Amino acid sequence: MARSRIPAPLRRSVIERARGCCEYCLLHQDDTDFAHHVDHVIALKHGGRTEEENLALACMECNLRKGPDLAAIDPVEGVLEPLFNPRLQRWSEHFSLMNASLLGKTPTGRATAALLRMNDPARLLERQRLILAGRYPRTNR
Repeated sequence: MARSRIPAPLRRSVIERARGCCEYCLLHQDDTDFAHHVDHVIALKHGGRTEEENLALACMECNLRKGPDLAAIDPVEGVLEPLFNPRLQRWSEHFSLMNASLLGKTPTGRATAALLRMNDPARLLERQRLILAGRYPRTNR
């Protein structure tokens, strides 16, 4: 996989734009032991560039599960769907929060939630804990 050094000012800009929250699962970086990553929405290997319009803040779990993928299978329809693109799409149009589960509202939302395993048991427990503490979600999307 191609590597790209992201200049510190650009990294800060991505973090500020996301208000410190993962742009996929909305976990705030203050609520995890691991620093969030700056994700290339369109991976370098697919011709994506290291520029603000192609970068998103992602928690470690979302970023490592997404990798260079651009699409995944919608578990409802069984069809290949593009992944959620936080630069082109609104989170609230593709996902909803029910209790602690992140539900895909669209084929893109369902495919993204499935690929990123947004509702794995450990992630659900963490989200439940944060909701009880009034720390999740921190932004309105």
